[in-house]
Amino acid sequence: MKRSCLIFFSIIITVISSCKEYTKNKTHQAVSDESIRAGKKLAVQYCGACHQLPDPSLLDSKSWDSGVLPEMGPRLGIFFYGFSQYPSFANDRNVGRNFYPSQQVISFVQWQNIIDYYAAISPDSLKQEKKYPPIKISNKLFKPMQPSFQYDNPAISFVHFEAGNKLMICDAFAKKIFVFNHDLQLTDSIKTNGSVTDLIEDSDKLTLCNTGILNPNNGKFGSIESVYFNDKTRVDTLFGNLMRPVQINEVDLNKDGKKDFLICEFGNLKGALSWLENKGNNQYEYHIIRPVPGPIKTFVNDYNHDGLPDIWALFAQGDEGVFLFTNKGSGNFDTKEVLQFPPSYGSSSFELDDFNKDGFPDILYTCGDNADYSQVLKPYHGVYIFLNDGKNNFSQKYFYPVNGCYKAIAKDFDGDGDLDIATISFFADYANRPEEGFVYLKNEGDFKFQPYSLPATKNGRWLTMDAGDFDGDGKIDLMLGNFSVAPPMFKTNIDWTKQPPFLLLKNIQ
Repeated sequence: MKRSCLIFFSIIITVISSCKEYTKNKTHQAVSDESIRAGKKLAVQYCGACHQLPDPSLLDSKSWDSGVLPEMGPRLGIFFYGFSQYPSFANDRNVGRNFYPSQQVISFVQWQNIIDYYAAISPDSLKQEKKYPPIKISNKLFKPMQPSFQYDNPAISFVHFEAGNKLMICDAFAKKIFVFNHDLQLTDSIKTNGSVTDLIEDSDKLTLCNTGILNPNNGKFGSIESVYFNDKTRVDTLFGNLMRPVQINEVDLNKDGKKDFLICEFGNLKGALSWLENKGNNQYEYHIIRPVPGPIKTFVNDYNHDGLPDIWALFAQGDEGVFLFTNKGSGNFDTKEVLQFPPSYGSSSFELDDFNKDGFPDILYTCGDNADYSQVLKPYHGVYIFLNDGKNNFSQKYFYPVNGCYKAIAKDFDGDGDLDIATISFFADYANRPEEGFVYLKNEGDFKFQPYSLPATKNGRWLTMDAGDFDGDGKIDLMLGNFSVAPPMFKTNIDWTKQPPFLLLKNIQ
């Protein structure tokens, strides 16, 4: 180890002394133009081979130098560099020895070239995007309502408008599902085996997506389970050994007359978009559609009208993007990446919505996951609209910056015939712009939206959201789930752990 460090140190002295200096920022005062050019070429070759090539300007130099690049080093067989032991999951038995290269793919000099390119060219800090139009505060759009049932440290991982004017929430740490009636009174609670992030409601049971361990891990601790209303102590595991599943869809993918399960196994370093083929008698066969981590949301439709259900999926880890999987029958799919994003975006949600009413699905997309290796406010976080040209080619039409944006739902909330947008943020700029936690974008036509927020929505850290007509008045209401037990990435004077588990926003427009 000491010998390697001495070799590295001597190499760096030689490189610095033999090249002219390039001064860019306080962190990297002496970096050569030659090294930067070499680093850019190597980044195209190695970084761009796995995901969209990120531009240095997407992050500040400190995030590149001490956050992102040390985590990427092991992918090239570099587990230590200089006097630093690079973080990795090399000893994680759930990853396996074959995940990382057994030998260095590039030399230390080449790795330093990549570091120089990103850390020296990148800015010292990211300039925040100006919000235009600015967010207006109003109590005339939604009436906030909260349950009388409260407890400390709510960790709501899923909220759901249940049939029959009832609300349902899942607490990841309490490992319970709570059911509330029309008056927001607690009427039932159901014990779960883990952290539930999605569910399917049937007449006699709930099918649960149990992610297992909620925090990033590489284990197969997740499962799909059934809980029966007439015997809530009975929990049947339909399928286990899943990699942090976060969403399930029930659909007959192979058209054999039996409902299968489409699963987003987000995982961490490993994951997959997979499906469970229903073989009858609660027996399922596991299939992988795309064997990479990060699937977070799927929608199913028959876009080409051939009678087979096709899949739209958002991947939010590494190679971030929206993929279209065209069903060819017999469990086979053609794959097309219709949108691709840099890995720093932190993709968080998407929907298929027809904003321009041309009969083709457009994409409503949010990015804002800020819990990785670059925990700084990012000006490109927010809500986007990408329009479909009719051939599933998409171009950006709209963007509104929302720090840490986590989800968006498009509905005609005001009943004027066009789509408005409700958004939540889990990593808002709480110190300066706490109103970012919930933003309602009222459609004023021609892709112009006026943003609003409510004073009450500052009192929660919103991880999840659902929409539905809760009281049967014909207007779409909203429900926000408070995941209060989270590291305080950004300062706030509000103690979320003492706030209600959810907030119901009754539509009064």
